[in-house]
Amino acid sequence: MKISIAHTIRNYNKKNLLPDIIAGIIIAAVSIPISMGYAQIAGLPAVYGLYGSVFPILIFALLSTSPQFIFGVDAAPAALVGAALLTMGVEAGSEQAMEIVPIITFFTAFWLILFFVFKAGKLVNYISTPVMGGFISGICCTIILMQVPKLFGGTAGTGEGVELVIHIVKSLRNINVVSLILGCVALVILIVSKKLMPKFPMAIVIMIAGAVMSKLLPLGEYGVTMLAAVEPGAPHLVIPQIYSYNVTNIIGVSLTVAVVIMAETLLAENSFAQKNGYRLNDNQEILAFALGNLAGAFTGCCPINGSVSRTTMSEQYGGKTQLTSIIAGFAMLMLLLFGTGFIGYLPVPVLTAIVISALMSAVEFHLAVRLFKVNKAEFYIFVGAFAGVLLLGTIYGVVIGIILSFVNVIKLAADPPRCFLGVLPGNDTFVDISRFKHIYPIRNVVVYRFSSNLFFANIAIFQKDIEDGIKEDTKAVILDASGIGSIDVTAAERLDIIYRKLKSKGIKFYMTEHITDVNRQLRKYGLTDMFEDGAVRKTLVIALKDLGIEPPYPVEGNHSTNHSLVRRRVENSVEEYVWAYGDEAFSAIESQIEKEIEKLKLTKDFDSLISGNWNELATIDEEEWLEHLEAHIAEIGRISGEDEENIARRIEIRRKKIHDKLKADHPELLERMEQRHKNFDEQLKKHHPEVYEKLKELMKNIDVQ
Repeated sequence: MKISIAHTIRNYNKKNLLPDIIAGIIIAAVSIPISMGYAQIAGLPAVYGLYGSVFPILIFALLSTSPQFIFGVDAAPAALVGAALLTMGVEAGSEQAMEIVPIITFFTAFWLILFFVFKAGKLVNYISTPVMGGFISGICCTIILMQVPKLFGGTAGTGEGVELVIHIVKSLRNINVVSLILGCVALVILIVSKKLMPKFPMAIVIMIAGAVMSKLLPLGEYGVTMLAAVEPGAPHLVIPQIYSYNVTNIIGVSLTVAVVIMAETLLAENSFAQKNGYRLNDNQEILAFALGNLAGAFTGCCPINGSVSRTTMSEQYGGKTQLTSIIAGFAMLMLLLFGTGFIGYLPVPVLTAIVISALMSAVEFHLAVRLFKVNKAEFYIFVGAFAGVLLLGTIYGVVIGIILSFVNVIKLAADPPRCFLGVLPGNDTFVDISRFKHIYPIRNVVVYRFSSNLFFANIAIFQKDIEDGIKEDTKAVILDASGIGSIDVTAAERLDIIYRKLKSKGIKFYMTEHITDVNRQLRKYGLTDMFEDGAVRKTLVIALKDLGIEPPYPVEGNHSTNHSLVRRRVENSVEEYVWAYGDEAFSAIESQIEKEIEKLKLTKDFDSLISGNWNELATIDEEEWLEHLEAHIAEIGRISGEDEENIARRIEIRRKKIHDKLKADHPELLERMEQRHKNFDEQLKKHHPEVYEKLKELMKNIDVQ
């Protein structure tokens, strides 16, 4: 395994020097309150957050293949460690906590080294975005609830969600008004500044303002708690006392922490890499995490993670390479050596406001909103992981999220996308029958597409679909297996039963379009009869040819196959909309109509709108457009200056011509058109009820005879 050292600062471009230095100093300044706050969450004295911002960051910078990601004391590992201490009955900030936390960090590094050796980074692929989003959001909300009492002079809460809320309610009995004002004002300023000035390091300003205020005013006399003073000096060597404790529980906790660090940081790193167009060595990143945490263990710090908030801030201020991290690490070292005096002047409510503000930025409720709109199942996975962490604890949250993800995967695989295929008369393209109005089944043939691997959970649906699709005149069933990549033994046995059952009824069965590995699986499971009988064919077309069916394919019913070249080129514009937009086709067609109406504002040419623009459409397609135009009569009237009744009359005249032409050329489509009229009216009534009622009233007076 080749390890690249200082990968991102080789062949350094000097133009990046100043932005990297500025970004590094800002990251160091911002890390002061955040790191100290997270250290306290992990059960350590605040100064250990600063210790964790020196050597771990420097080691990560030298080993990482990411040019921009920042390592540091962060929310998730701190929360996990803090929760673990509570479970063990260890008081935060105690001597015992200061001994146990480095042990947890040491074993976290140990697990990460094992992950590196076994290249376990691939496991991250099995943790979905909803699980990770719910997990992180749950942790952040838990920490926020822990910290809220410190805004008004109370102590941090412990336990899970319900216990934390109870602690907040109890703390409200002893509110320190000065602390409340300081904390709330600081929090409001931070929130507003992120909206108005996202690049401005307001946390630093707030921190300095709090220290100055404490220096000038006797805040301590008013009951405002200050951070404990920090003695100047570099991080000192700490030897984790591994043999002093029963490490069974510690090993379990550290494994969870290691998995979270690996998953969260790798996912975030790859997100930035994709956004900015560079590649990572995931396995070397794990090694960087491991050695960074090892350095943290030997300085007494809690486990350390990649920081999305710091990385985002570095990006905002122009940081381009890991020199930013190196500058931040040395800046923090200088602070510890020469500038610790002001730390004792930092009001705890102000520091708490900074931590809460940072956590609010890390909460991924925006992801939940997006999932709710596009995929309810994944939304419920997010909620499950979030609620699990908030109400039951971090480990339970991850487990719940992963279980829900696997349930969803199985559910999707058990009920996969599938359809019956047909063709447009005179065409040889196979299309989903249910999605398009002019597509018809091939005469005497069932063509079935199954878009999933075939296994025990979905073979019953597969069999039912085929059996339900067979009619009295069916002579062949052709399976489009282009979506099938593998078959398990249960599915193979059932497939054999289906094949023999169809054969006994005189119905030929063909399996087509699949990858060659599926053939190997079929033979392995003993389905050699299908090969010997010629039931396994490379393509759908070959299977049809074997049946003596060649283009133009005969379809059910009587349909003209005389389609113009223009018709073949256009391929039915409305059908394209339906294919592209599915259930949103109504809105998509409406959007296109609105664009044409915008052109009308310039041309004032209603004749072109009603006839010229659509002259290449098939007859039934023009009818669709006229229906949508009809809903815009009032708007067209305002733009063109024509009377609404006259516009409606002209549309109806055009429609009558379409109906007459359709009756002559395609009488079989008239019934379908009438059904489409009903569907359109329903959609119009649903989306624009006022337009529907007005149009209904207007059409009463129209006579096109």
